[in-house]
Amino acid sequence: MHVVARLGPRDDLIAIDRVFLHERTGSVALKSLAAVGRPVADPARAFAVTDHIVDTRFGRTGTLVPGGGAFLAATREECAKAGIRLFDVNDPDQGIVHVISPELGVVLPGATLVCPDSHTCTQGAFGALAWGIGSTEAEHALATGTLRMTRPKTMRVTFTGALQPGVTPKDMMLALLSAHGAGGGKGHAVEFAGDAVAALDIEGRLTLCNMATEFAAMTGFVAPDAKVFDYLMGRRYAPTGEEWDAAVAAWRDLRSDQGAVFDREIVIDAGAIAPMVSWGTSPEDSLPVDAAVPDAKPAALAYMGVTPGRRLAGTRIDAAFIGSCTNSRVGDLRRAAALVKGRHVAPGVTAIVVPGSMAVKRAAEAEGLDRIFIDAGFEWRMSGCALCFYAGGPGLAPGARVISSTNRNFEGRQGPGVRTHLASPETVAASAIAGTIADPRELAA
Repeated sequence: MHVVARLGPRDDLIAIDRVFLHERTGSVALKSLAAVGRPVADPARAFAVTDHIVDTRFGRTGTLVPGGGAFLAATREECAKAGIRLFDVNDPDQGIVHVISPELGVVLPGATLVCPDSHTCTQGAFGALAWGIGSTEAEHALATGTLRMTRPKTMRVTFTGALQPGVTPKDMMLALLSAHGAGGGKGHAVEFAGDAVAALDIEGRLTLCNMATEFAAMTGFVAPDAKVFDYLMGRRYAPTGEEWDAAVAAWRDLRSDQGAVFDREIVIDAGAIAPMVSWGTSPEDSLPVDAAVPDAKPAALAYMGVTPGRRLAGTRIDAAFIGSCTNSRVGDLRRAAALVKGRHVAPGVTAIVVPGSMAVKRAAEAEGLDRIFIDAGFEWRMSGCALCFYAGGPGLAPGARVISSTNRNFEGRQGPGVRTHLASPETVAASAIAGTIADPRELAA
């Protein structure tokens, strides 16, 4: 229903339902369009947010990134000219693009949604076809409402059984990456399926689909079900009335046929997964928190300063960060807070929590989660991408070791020389309390 024209054996021109922009790349696309006099075809289908380089400290007015003010100014100016809804720094609905899009009902099952951000696949959790594009493609999508696409291969990753207590969707993805590599999904659209996936709430599915890009997949998605429909009902940009009823009836058919054949199948026993932590400079360099570092990838070992044969658990950390489009929703914060309640961050550890949106921040504060984190010695902030990546400005010191609920750990991702260990919010919280990489199950016991 989205194919506008066949362009070749595997290439189509497809209709794009939603375009979401952020200030780092979206401003570039809008300025380029304006420079050649091309209008946005349908401004009501486009949305923008300031999230990547915004200051997350209280009292913020913009950005602390050198030169970042120009990106913010350009985004504001071009969105105003084009008539695009912008969720700016002090908007009550501001937040990370892949957090606020579901909150507002911008993403819907069966919709095509693009954004010049590689983690757009996060939104496949709703059964949407969502993927990251470049600024030039964003220009085309904005001006024409279409994009050329090469049909990807198909893959199904089935997680059988049930997760053990203390094991999370983040651990599921790190286990997949560890077993099948950061290039395992290249060229594929990946459907996540199985009893363990069906049991996940929407937030867990968002985490799972978020890291499909770390698997090199074109996108990741989960077939929509009653949990999706319940989540979306009443959201601002979701259908209403009779249109809602008709939409749900159509969405129920958005699932793979019984006996469907995929180009590749992977099956993982969810019950065998333990809390995972990365040791190297790729998400595939991950292992159970109590396992020993392998004798592999000398350059990664040298950069991370870890020793083969030694367990990750017990490794000293300098910082702990909970946030990002991977793990910054209220459920993530709720589970992390449960572990730190009544405890305190270890001496010498900088611990920071950045909610994924202002709506998440308000919900967390209504539950008193902010006080739990603050009393435990964490810094509580406004929403934004924050320490997920380093764009200049304030950051961690070179050589600092941080355990982080983010999605990428390549050299310099969180600052020049900074060493990043990827983990779930629970593992980050437990490690902040211990002052070393720690197993969250020990605090929950």
